[in-house]
Amino acid sequence: MQIDIKLLNDYAKMPSHGSASAAGYDLYAATSYDIEIAPHKTVKVDAGIAVAIPEGYFGAIYARSGLATKQGLRLANCVGVVDADYRGPIIVALHNDTDEYQYIHAGDRIAQLVIQPFWDVNFNEVKELDTTERGNKGFGSTGK
Repeated sequence: MQIDIKLLNDYAKMPSHGSASAAGYDLYAATSYDIEIAPHKTVKVDAGIAVAIPEGYFGAIYARSGLATKQGLRLANCVGVVDADYRGPIIVALHNDTDEYQYIHAGDRIAQLVIQPFWDVNFNEVKELDTTERGNKGFGSTGK
């Protein structure tokens, strides 16, 4: 599959794989300066790209495990969604879960983009749903 990408500024980089079998493509901070993220605050970081995702797919933006475990930085919305009809800039909202200032340096990897298929569905309103063994038992009902 080919995905068209537009670099939006002089600091933008093409997404890249960390390894041959990686599902995600690394996104980079497309700035000329370091970004400071105060404790328990969120900062929007420009990835410097716009993408043309084909119909029937979407771009899921996930956290990078290294940023989360080593710096306490995660996506503020946990998972970002880039719809197939969106052509604007990719912005990554990073939240600092620590009690210390954290920094994103110019060109740092800030998130990963995974292209995923989805199904277009129609919702059908009914009076009752079919029954299952689990039924309406929710959180924790299936054990540890």
